[in-house]
Amino acid sequence: QVQLVESGGGLVQAGGSLRLSCAPSGRAFISYVMGWFRQAPGKEREFVAAIRWTGGETYYADSMKARFTISRDNAANTVYLQMNSLKPEDTAVYYCAADVLGRTDWPPLEYDYWGQGTQVTVSS
Repeated sequence: QVQLVESGGGLVQAGGSLRLSCAPSGRAFISYVMGWFRQAPGKEREFVAAIRWTGGETYYADSMKARFTISRDNAANTVYLQMNSLKPEDTAVYYCAADVLGRTDWPPLEYDYWGQGTQVTVSS
């Protein structure tokens, strides 16, 4: 069984930073793109950022590219989301996702595996 495990969430004051991590557990698999999404209470899930394992090409939602940075460690098979200058409106559950089919659209519109999410709460 393939699982993605997010970590690094928590409570932080506005203006602070957090770094989220996402790593697979369980059965090994090959993925081509990893993405981060978030879902705030009462809102739809929204795309945050994506990264290709090969080459490290990145893509961000316009509203987040100035403060968020996605990166990967191929050796550790881990993807990160560095979030700086956090705002209360960044409060959400953050999910990582994996594209294992190698879709041609960029970033992928669909992902195959999802993590359980990690809560990020930003206090004002």
